[in-house]
Amino acid sequence: MMSVNREELKQMIDQIPEQDALEVYDFVGYLNMKRERAELQQLDIAALVEDADLIRQVEQSREDRESQRIYGREAGLDYLRSKVKEFELGQDI
Repeated sequence: MMSVNREELKQMIDQIPEQDALEVYDFVGYLNMKRERAELQQLDIAALVEDADLIRQVEQSREDRESQRIYGREAGLDYLRSKVKEFELGQDI
């Protein structure tokens, strides 16, 4: 990685014409946002890896798929429709 002399960089910024200063400002803001987003994504991944409940859910889902205990798209929609009907019939609307 190339090393940057910050003092030289500051001098370059001081010499930028005023009309270009906003563009440089926006670019620095973009770089900061990009770095922060990457850091947040790494934190999210680290948190998910350590989430025991999520790991259990994924393992259960794998077992369900392997044992064919899951609904296909149409069967799932039919199941949801029947549950909605049951709910609506049980309501006094």
